[in-house]
Amino acid sequence: MIITKLNDKISNLTSELGYRISLFRHRKNLPVLSNSDQLIARTLTGEGVYITSLEKLGLPSTAEMLDRANSYAAMMKSPTNMQSRYELPQIYTVTDLPEFFTWGIEERLQDIIENYIGLPIAFHGVHMRKDFPNQQQLQTLLWHKDAEDRRMIKVIIYLHNVTERHGAFEYIPLPANLLDWYNYYRVDYALWKSNFLGINDQQMINFIPKSAWKYCPGKAGTVIFVDPRNVLHHGTVRSEARSTLFFIYTSNSPKRPELCTQYNDYTFIRPKKQ
Repeated sequence: MIITKLNDKISNLTSELGYRISLFRHRKNLPVLSNSDQLIARTLTGEGVYITSLEKLGLPSTAEMLDRANSYAAMMKSPTNMQSRYELPQIYTVTDLPEFFTWGIEERLQDIIENYIGLPIAFHGVHMRKDFPNQQQLQTLLWHKDAEDRRMIKVIIYLHNVTERHGAFEYIPLPANLLDWYNYYRVDYALWKSNFLGINDQQMINFIPKSAWKYCPGKAGTVIFVDPRNVLHHGTVRSEARSTLFFIYTSNSPKRPELCTQYNDYTFIRPKKQ
């Protein structure tokens, strides 16, 4: 048992050293960004989240992607299954549909994300998600972190106006000082004790005051860049349904590749091409 734990620690240290070396070596190969795109990458590094809009991004394939997204969103119905008084979301995997894939591999978008992640990136896929009314804080409504890679990006797009009724995305910015780091580590310990299932609002208040939480309502077309591995985040309780898109990116050698397959396999429904 002791030898096994020692080998695991050596393996982890070796892996982390290799990761740091790869970051250093790739630094000179990072794509050159415009000033506005540098702002996105810098804000992600400092806060872990950057909020903009499809209009401001102005990517060429947006109109076709959004038209198809709205068409599929109108098809999504509430599933019949419930778990612990929590109505499960409807999730479509739309990665292989050209309108979504084309938007996800836009060169400018990928350049921004590569500058943040610091390594060559992998685009894993796209989930279209419809979350239904839930007043119970369970599942992804609990505060949590994702685990696919050391750094990753999810690009979240609101497909309609999202208000408090729809359960907007909420997060806590990356720590800015030693006290913030201490509190973040306290939350990490609480997440470990929960077997990484998440903690609720009342538990979070014991570590980080609500004044530090950032709530993100927005109009249709709002775009949220977030590193869900390093940023504490959750969806909030809702009285109305919310429709969103999630585009997922990691380095091209993610730490937990087995967690990335759900974005392009048959874990979730693949809608018929229209």
